[in-house]
Amino acid sequence: MSFDGRVTPLRDGVAARALEGVAPAEVYLDPKARACVVAAAGLHRAPDAASEQMDQLLFGEVFDLLEEEAGGWIWGQARRDGYVGFVAAASLAAPGPEPTHRVAAIRTYAFAGPSIKAQASGPYSLNALVAVEAEEGRLRKIAGGGWIAAEHLAPVGVFETDPAAVAERFLGAPYLWGGRESLGLDCSGLVQQALMACGRACPRDADQQAGLGEPIDRQAFGRNDLVFWEGHVAIGLDDARIVHANGHHMMVAIEPLDETIARIAAAGHGQPTGYRRI
Repeated sequence: MSFDGRVTPLRDGVAARALEGVAPAEVYLDPKARACVVAAAGLHRAPDAASEQMDQLLFGEVFDLLEEEAGGWIWGQARRDGYVGFVAAASLAAPGPEPTHRVAAIRTYAFAGPSIKAQASGPYSLNALVAVEAEEGRLRKIAGGGWIAAEHLAPVGVFETDPAAVAERFLGAPYLWGGRESLGLDCSGLVQQALMACGRACPRDADQQAGLGEPIDRQAFGRNDLVFWEGHVAIGLDDARIVHANGHHMMVAIEPLDETIARIAAAGHGQPTGYRRI
């Protein structure tokens, strides 16, 4: 049996306990929950900040620790999208209270005191998870952090309804491989963030997302549909335009779909591999 190493916590004879009887290993480990306590933390291919960033954890997201590495790194699995890799131990701590809200603004700051003039930290990105523990005026105190404007938060379970509109709010955000925060993200990170804001679970990478929903043809393509190329994904704004994070513009941009198809083909990357309705 073959396993997708991106989402299978298995390496060098060590595996998560959940794989016992499924994947052969010499040692099976029980995961220990840790929570991201910084605005965003990179999930890397190796225990080295210079290694490839494959994903990110946002504030409040849980990472299941399996092994601690020398040099201050932890190997484990992100609980929200299942990605496996290494995260700097300093970015994680024992989980606090259960989240009560998620960040609903594209980004927001947390203030050291209940005043917008107090020292600010962050910014915290859309879909970060927080537990509100106090309120004063328009500000809400989050566990493990500062005070955030109430209008930048949404209760857990309250979602948006238009993924394309969410994606448009990232316009101009720089392209960042493995990113999924408002300060930088890649094509699949944009899709993941847009769907999560609308209450839809979504895997991390474009090839994984290509299994979402149902296939459609080009003629049926419209708002909130997905179009895929080899290693790339975009969201439809209507039947003629898409929004996507891309390496051509090095940011999130809106383009005519037909022009994008022609540009990508001219660059030698082929035609779209599929269209999906989610």
